[in-house]
Amino acid sequence: MTTTHLPTTRPLIARDPAAFSLTRVGAMVSRYWYLLRSSWPRVLDLIYWPTVQMFMWGFLQTYIGKMSGMPARAGQTFIGAVMLWDILFRGQLGFSISFLEEMYSRNLANLLISPLKPPEFVSALMIMSIIRLSIGMVPVTVLAIIFFGFNLWGLGFALAAFFVNLILTSWALGIFVSGILLRHGLGAENMAWTLMFILLPLTCVYYPVSVLPSWLQVVAWMLPPTYVFEGMRALLLTHVFRADLMLEALGINIVLMTLAIFAFLKYLQAARQHGSLLQGSE
Repeated sequence: MTTTHLPTTRPLIARDPAAFSLTRVGAMVSRYWYLLRSSWPRVLDLIYWPTVQMFMWGFLQTYIGKMSGMPARAGQTFIGAVMLWDILFRGQLGFSISFLEEMYSRNLANLLISPLKPPEFVSALMIMSIIRLSIGMVPVTVLAIIFFGFNLWGLGFALAAFFVNLILTSWALGIFVSGILLRHGLGAENMAWTLMFILLPLTCVYYPVSVLPSWLQVVAWMLPPTYVFEGMRALLLTHVFRADLMLEALGINIVLMTLAIFAFLKYLQAARQHGSLLQGSE
């Protein structure tokens, strides 16, 4: 009597559906990428506004420099400030626009009842914000070199420190705005476009903190971008990289990101309880 030996098979390991999935993140990024590349007006809009702003401030600083005899490196602080501001503003806008597109298409409720987890959704929005920012900023940095001799990439490691802090701030604000949109719908859409401009005078983009009233300086130093723009001016004017400013900005950014995520989850919970997910586009 012969015995048949059945081949042994390895037990299948079931994936935990509650685990963070890079596949789902990649699927969402692919969705936004296909949507973006299928519309040339969307791509043009990403490049158009940063270019206009760079030329406007670039020619203005050239004129002021000729009239006042301002050193070239001092004048370049205007172009540097414009480009760093665009990283901050376009990073937040790139995050919020992708979120708004789900609301415009009435697809938000479908996503949030799918296996897609909120952290995966937010991660996809973060990646898409960098993609949209890169499409808009890379051509502008090349034009700045050609027309004004300002090389943003020449800042080296300092640029990486500036970028990390600015993009973290933009994501924190984008997450917070998305939470408000979840709860209050498109009635709060203007928050996505205007909230960042509240920070424009307070973060001292075009002037040092010292020009503010003493009581307002306290508020300015509570905002991470203030440290970045002060660090940018120190680097361009004195060739000194202020690592201390970057570390302080990073610490505040961690606090802001934590608060923004907490607020987003609370707004999401409230939206589910009040049924506003299904009426978010009203």
